[in-house]
Amino acid sequence: MSDCPIKQALKDAQKAAMRAKDKPRLTTLRGMLAELKRVEVDERIELDDERVLVILDKMQKQRRDSISQFEAAGRDDLAEVEKNELEVIKTFLPAQLTDEEIDQLIDAAIAATGASTMKDMGPLMAQLKPQLQGRADIAAVSKRIKARLG
Repeated sequence: MSDCPIKQALKDAQKAAMRAKDKPRLTTLRGMLAELKRVEVDERIELDDERVLVILDKMQKQRRDSISQFEAAGRDDLAEVEKNELEVIKTFLPAQLTDEEIDQLIDAAIAATGASTMKDMGPLMAQLKPQLQGRADIAAVSKRIKARLG
């Protein structure tokens, strides 16, 4: 079958959620698998774990944005649904990096690229993104880098 352990884990979790009759989890897992399938069909490719992480990371960011918008609008019921979905998505992402680990990666990338000004932001982020994918909020890391290079 495919060489994508994360996708297989999603399918296994979907079967387990069906057996457990866990509707909210099942709905989220189906949505995740549907998004992966959509990308595969649209781009005519077989996803690997690296690409799956990019997609799941994007889904995680979408949920965070939705939560803040729903909370701002006073729709705690909808925010709660998004929070539950976010928790399911997180279970398939690698462990989040600590602030210290992120700072070490930033330091190493600055040293490797010789970045010293905001003009160096692009190459710096290009170096960091693969290491951070699914393990840190890229937007938050970007703010930290801007504060350093600012």
